[in-house]
Amino acid sequence: MSAAGALYTFGRFELDGRARQLRRNGERIPLSDRYLGVLLHLAAHAGEVVSKDDLVQAGWGETAVGDNSLEQAISALRRAMGPDVEVETVPRQGYRLAATVTRAIAAATDEDIDALLAPYRALLDGRAALETLERDQIRRGREVFAGIVARTPDAAPAHVGLANACVLQFEMTRADETPDTETLKLAAHHAYEACRLDTSNGEAWSTLSFILERVGTHTDAIAAARRAIALEPDNWRHQFRLASIAWGEERLRAARRTLSLLPGFALAHWLAATVLVARNMLDEAARELDAGITGKGRAPDSRFSAVALHWLRGLIHLAQGDHAAAMRHFEHELAHEAAGHLYSRECCANTAYAIGALHLREQRTAEAIAAFDAALHRLPRHPLATLGRAFASGSRPRVTSATPLTGRPMDEILCAAADHVLAGSHAAGAAIVADGLEAAPSSSAGWLLPVEPLLHVSAAPGTWNAVLGRLGARAM
Repeated sequence: MSAAGALYTFGRFELDGRARQLRRNGERIPLSDRYLGVLLHLAAHAGEVVSKDDLVQAGWGETAVGDNSLEQAISALRRAMGPDVEVETVPRQGYRLAATVTRAIAAATDEDIDALLAPYRALLDGRAALETLERDQIRRGREVFAGIVARTPDAAPAHVGLANACVLQFEMTRADETPDTETLKLAAHHAYEACRLDTSNGEAWSTLSFILERVGTHTDAIAAARRAIALEPDNWRHQFRLASIAWGEERLRAARRTLSLLPGFALAHWLAATVLVARNMLDEAARELDAGITGKGRAPDSRFSAVALHWLRGLIHLAQGDHAAAMRHFEHELAHEAAGHLYSRECCANTAYAIGALHLREQRTAEAIAAFDAALHRLPRHPLATLGRAFASGSRPRVTSATPLTGRPMDEILCAAADHVLAGSHAAGAAIVADGLEAAPSSSAGWLLPVEPLLHVSAAPGTWNAVLGRLGARAM
């Protein structure tokens, strides 16, 4: 039997390779799976000098790590075992476990094998549930990973899965009046725990990056995503997470890299298109979205659903004056709401709002009011749908030129600008957006401006050109 399946005893310690546990006087000592791999290899060669390369292979396999990762593992083992057992450093050679070790071997039963497989089956089941991005499946995935964490609290992958499930549950509520910030805090806790348990786990850092972006620490989020990619450069999930939180050329490159690793992944096409929209390259953005919609290059058994592509494609048609094509795409987006995708409610609220703006342009006020109401039914706090409905129902636009907007969210700035546009002044609206972009930090803020339905910048291109230029420069 290999070292991984043996039972070693030394002093008050018992190292169970099959159960992947270190116990002192029968009490389990928490250690990451990789650190246990290092200790098992040392125990299998007790009294001998083991090279650093052999220990890295035992703990990390083919994952490329530096000496620092092994040094952290040795330090953790020394802390865990205290003065009772010494892990000696042999300069320029490696390490040695200075202990008298007894090794026992017992044949594994069918039940043992099944027990060993069970947590890995659960991890696969939980991940498959999360990757559907469907609300009910995400809730089920959270239950699966919570159970794994309860049974194996020192397993970094279990904490990664639970962190993912929690942040996705938060995402379901992010546009609500009271987002579920407690679940977001829980996601952050488990992501940090996963990174602590296994500093070389790329998925842990990748998950942490997405969560840090949601809690508002953008710089740390980008740093965590880049670390994940440095650890596992060919993992499409890390590239996609970087694309989801980065902006401008970095988002575009990460989305392209995602598509090279997972061809046809619709949401990566959508992320790339957002940058092109901000640059006012609408024809290029349309081609990107069409590739995502048609699934060019996508595996026939692709398990990843998507939303928002038809919504954004419809906005481009609307900005270019093709109302019939815009409506076809909007209706297609709404038709798939029942599938229960994580972002479908938010996306369909935006789609209904866009339909309201389309009807408003065509002076069909009753249809516009109904569409704005449909948007507000899904998201009662949708400011632009609220404004559009008020205008359609005969209320005068609430022109807000005297209201200080410096530092306000871009949604509020766009809404204030739309007030002026609906009142007949594109110039005043453009001035408000220009000031907002000037004060906003480097980010994707305002990326929808070229296709924003109520602002309708294509109706006064000369007035908006300078603002569009500034927005495009922010997306480089």
